[in-house]
Amino acid sequence: MKLSLLSAGSREKSLVLPEARNDFLFAVTGSPWGLLACWLVFINLITFLAFGLDKWKAKRKEKKETVRRIPEKNLLLMAAAGGSIGTLLGMKVFHHKTLHKAFQLGVPLILALQIIIPFGLWLYFSVIR
Repeated sequence: MKLSLLSAGSREKSLVLPEARNDFLFAVTGSPWGLLACWLVFINLITFLAFGLDKWKAKRKEKKETVRRIPEKNLLLMAAAGGSIGTLLGMKVFHHKTLHKAFQLGVPLILALQIIIPFGLWLYFSVIR
């Protein structure tokens, strides 16, 4: 499906919309923004589930069962890789790691940096420069 748009310079622009399901998938993942959105959904879901799994393992360890927990550095690494929203949701939903200073201060700081740095880059390259 092809749409034609007229711009202020009276030059015709064409917009190609996806016609099939595979075209839509390519349109989403074929652009950098689509790939970023897919990555953020994926990493936040994995991080949220990791918090749930670690909380479940923590409860089993109280019963003296042998379990291997997820190290705190791995949970923080997932937050730094883009899963900070999943980390915050996991902390709230599962009531897990809420008293640790590294998570109380570190995760909101990571989230703030993940918002401020891209905004600063956009501001520099689009407005200032």
